[in-house]
Amino acid sequence: MKHTLAASAAIAALVIGGIAAAAPATAAPPPGPGHPGHPGHSGGRDARELLRYATDTWTSMAAMAHPDTGLVDDNIEGDLDAASASGYTSPTNIGGYLWSTVTARDLGIITPDDARQRLTTTITTLEHMERNPGSGMFYNWYAPATGAKLTIFPTSGDTIHPFLSTVDNGWLATALRVVREAEPSLHDRADALYRSMDFSAFFDPAGASGLPAGTNRGGFWEAPPGDGCAVAAPMYNGSGETAYYTCHHYDTTVGESRIATYLAISDGAIPATGLYGTHRTMPPGCDWAWQEQLPTGTTRTYDGVDVYEGTYSYDGMSFVPSWGGSMFESLMPDLFIPEAQWGPRSWGLNHPITVEVQKEHGLKDAKYGYWGFSPASDPFGGYSEYGVDLAGMRSDGYTSDREKTDVDIDRPGCHTGTNPDPTFGDGVVTPHASFLALPYDHKGVMDNLRKIERKLGAYGPGGFYDAVAVKSDTIAKRYLSLDQSMIMAAIGNALTGDSLKGYVVDDAMERTLKPAIAQQVFGSSWGRPHH
Repeated sequence: MKHTLAASAAIAALVIGGIAAAAPATAAPPPGPGHPGHPGHSGGRDARELLRYATDTWTSMAAMAHPDTGLVDDNIEGDLDAASASGYTSPTNIGGYLWSTVTARDLGIITPDDARQRLTTTITTLEHMERNPGSGMFYNWYAPATGAKLTIFPTSGDTIHPFLSTVDNGWLATALRVVREAEPSLHDRADALYRSMDFSAFFDPAGASGLPAGTNRGGFWEAPPGDGCAVAAPMYNGSGETAYYTCHHYDTTVGESRIATYLAISDGAIPATGLYGTHRTMPPGCDWAWQEQLPTGTTRTYDGVDVYEGTYSYDGMSFVPSWGGSMFESLMPDLFIPEAQWGPRSWGLNHPITVEVQKEHGLKDAKYGYWGFSPASDPFGGYSEYGVDLAGMRSDGYTSDREKTDVDIDRPGCHTGTNPDPTFGDGVVTPHASFLALPYDHKGVMDNLRKIERKLGAYGPGGFYDAVAVKSDTIAKRYLSLDQSMIMAAIGNALTGDSLKGYVVDDAMERTLKPAIAQQVFGSSWGRPHH
C-alpha cells in the first residue's frame, strides 16, 4: 500500500482537476464528464468545497508553525494573531503538522519544495529534542519556538512533571511513517527516528485487571509525579530503568490509543494478542452496572484468548462504544489504518454505525439540527469533552450540550434510570468530528458542514472554528492544531484515495497487523434495513 509522491500527485490532480486557484502549475487536465472530480458532477462540487476547506485549514496550521523549528503551537485564536499562540506543543501536535504538510503538498496547496523544506526543518528539530533515554519516547510538552522540553507550563506557571504519553507518541510515530514514505529525501532520517521509539516500553504483559491479555499503560514518568497516581516498575522493555507508570491502562478497544497498539504489533514489539487486552464493553451484570448501558454479547476466542464481544444499542443499532462517546475516539486511527477494509466484520460495521448514532443524536433525538460531537474548545471558554452520552461507557460520559445533560437509562435488574428521556440544551458541534465521518456518510457530512459554515457562521480565515453552540450561536473562535490536522487528514484521504493510509501501511504491517484485525468479529449490527 505504499504511495509514491508521483502517484499521490496524480490522484490529487484527477480528483481536483479544474480548480485552478489551488492546483499546482503542472496539474493534469480536468477529468472528463462522469468522473467524480469533474466540475459538472456532484462530486466535483464537493471536491472543490473540500479543497477550499483544506486550503483555509492549512492557513491555520501554517500560522501556528515556527519557521526556525518546524514545530506548531497547540492552539491559536481565530484571527491567527501570532501573539495569541499557546507557547506549548506536544508530540501529537508535531505529528499532525507533519501529515498536514504532506497533505497540503499532495493537494497542490503548497509546492513540493515548500513541503520538503518544512518537513526537513521539523525532522531536524526532532533529531535534537530531549527524549527519554530508556525508550526513545518524546515528552509531552515542548516549547515550539525552541524545541526545549518544558518544565513550567507557560499559561499557568504550574510545574510540569515530564511525562511520556503512549497515545501522543503513537501519533508522532504515525506521522514519521508518513514522512518516510511521502518524502524520499527524508526517508532514512524519518525512519531512524521512528525505529528509535520503543513502544514495548508502554506494554504491560500482565494487562489490566479482569482482562485476558496484556495492554498498554497510559504512559509513565521518570520520577514520582507528586500527587499523581503512579506504579513504580522496571521499564517493560527491559532497558533497566525504573518507570513510574500511570495507574490506568488503555483498556477500551474503541479509543484513539489503539494507534500505539497497532504500531507496536506491526513492528513486532508486542504480540498481536494486544488487541484482546481491552474491553469491547465492560462485562455484563450488576457488578458493572455503573457503565452507561448493560451490554449484550457473546464470547469469542481468538488465538486462544477469550474475548467478550459486548455491544451497546441506540435506536435498534448495536455497536461497540468508546469510553466517552466521541467521534475522534472512534475514528481518528481510521485516518491512517484501513480498519474498515481489513476488519469487515468489526470496524467495517462499527465505524458507519458510530457515525449514524452521532447523526441521529444530533438531528433526531436532541433536535439540534446539526451533528458531530468530540472534545474541542468550549464556546463559553476553555476546553471541554463532547460526545454522545449513550455511546460511551463512562457513566458520566461526554455530553453533547453546554448544560452537560446526563442521560441515565435503566439497567434492567440493576438500576432504575434517573433521566432516561432528557430535553437537551445548547448543543455543541465540533466540525472536525464531521470530517472524520467522510468515508461513511459523505453526503451527510457535506450537508452538515455547509450548514455550520453558512447558517452558523462558524468559519474564519483558518477554516472552521473549533466548535459552535448551535442554539445560542456561540462560537469558539479558536484553532487547535490537533483538530485542524484531523481535518487535513480526512480531506486528504477523501481527495487522494486514502493516500495517508498508503504511506503508513507497509509489508510488515500487512503481515502482522492485518490478519489480527481481519479475524475480529464485533457484535455490531444495523438491526434494521440500511442502504
